Amino acid sequence: MHYRIAFLAAVWLSLVCAAENVPVFPPLVSWKDAITQQNPSALKTLYSSSPPAQVTTSKETLDADSEVAFWMSLKPKGMQLKVIQSDANQPGIYQVLFQGSLETAARTMYVTAVQVWQQQAGGWRIVATKREVTKLEQPLTVDDKIYPAGDAHAEIREALGRARRSGRRVLLVFGADWCYDCHVLDKAFRRHDIAAILNANYEVVHIDVGQGDKNQDLMSQYQVPMKRGIPAIAILESDGKLLYSQKNGEWERTRALGPEDLLELLGKWKPHRQTHRAGLIE
Repeated sequence: MHYRIAFLAAVWLSLVCAAENVPVFPPLVSWKDAITQQNPSALKTLYSSSPPAQVTTSKETLDADSEVAFWMSLKPKGMQLKVIQSDANQPGIYQVLFQGSLETAARTMYVTAVQVWQQQAGGWRIVATKREVTKLEQPLTVDDKIYPAGDAHAEIREALGRARRSGRRVLLVFGADWCYDCHVLDKAFRRHDIAAILNANYEVVHIDVGQGDKNQDLMSQYQVPMKRGIPAIAILESDGKLLYSQKNGEWERTRALGPEDLLELLGKWKPHRQTHRAGLIE
């Protein structure tokens, strides 16, 4: 079993891009159907009992019974999967790497998982799997360029000028392109519900901190300590006054947050504007 867990870790870290024409692995379809049809008995049969299936998350190791109970507790109305990798690792062993979205009664949730299946008497069964289920969609790659290499001081000045003209505020995001959670945050910013309030109320400036050796004067000025991790957020009034700064690493593990956390922050600090026709404050 140990070689399978080592394999899982390697595959998890190499999650970089979606392959084209990935073959469909029928047992994976059966696994998805058992979850969406709320059939715990069918789902349990897809996990190996000898050797016992090993299920890992970032927080804990589970047995098959606990894993089945977890999926049943979500009660998803539907699940869409994007298979990233699907092939035979060796005779009788099949590996599947995928991302997916789950529609529950309360929200859309996202799963990223790697599964190792073994051909046993009676069919294919999961012998090892690592998965994460999150409230925010996770990126497939950290290759995208988010943080510009230009003069961040000048970019802040320009953003403040735009904010004064538009009535917006300025949202500073300190991070780096190597930072996984920075990419999670950037993807969250492009969600339709978050983008609607973000684009209407804020000028966004991404500030590259490198390996903790760039723009440290700005982190100090806006009271965002590098030692608390990135991504880190500060919000400015259009005149440059600091309204909010992340002092305790609140956004360092963006992957564990939900859209409601960002919506609460953006809603709390959005500018108050006069509505001329009603004479009211929004």
